[in-house]
Amino acid sequence: MLTGLSLPALLEELAAPREVPGAGSALAATLATAAAVVQMAARLSPASWADAAGVAAQAEALRERAVQLVDEDAEAYRLALEARAAADETARPEQRDWSLGQVTAAAAEPPLALVRLAADLVELCAAAGARVEPRVHADVAAAAALAAAVARGARQLVAANLTALPGDARVEEADRLVADADAAARSLSL
Repeated sequence: MLTGLSLPALLEELAAPREVPGAGSALAATLATAAAVVQMAARLSPASWADAAGVAAQAEALRERAVQLVDEDAEAYRLALEARAAADETARPEQRDWSLGQVTAAAAEPPLALVRLAADLVELCAAAGARVEPRVHADVAAAAALAAAVARGARQLVAANLTALPGDARVEEADRLVADADAAARSLSL
């Protein structure tokens, strides 16, 4: 389990010469970090902002879900790699391709969840940006920038894991969420 590791140990796992864990786990850890920064900013702002505690709770929920995705992404990707390696070459091509397609599509679910979660965090940042204490506004803007970058990176993984065809609804959803996240993050620039 990656989430039980210290930060240096997690980084060593990510740097190890193997495919799992990969970018999805790194993106999830980054998103959890960004959510923690928003949580901190809200917690430092209760005197000037009545909704600060609620925003801190929302950021905490997003952080906890991102932490779960660190391991979920690694597990889904590991299963896809194992299925590809164990593909039964004696099976009919249609049956083999269908089975591999199912596992590969399942491997796209954690990155798609990351895109959605990152977009939610950027939206929370946009709502919080003008209300937090001025001394932590830049922290919220930085967290929004990180979350938007996570959305862009996770979108790439969705498309790669699906070996998507043009018009794939999941890639289109990810594209729309990335565009929204980028615009909201830019609105927070100082």
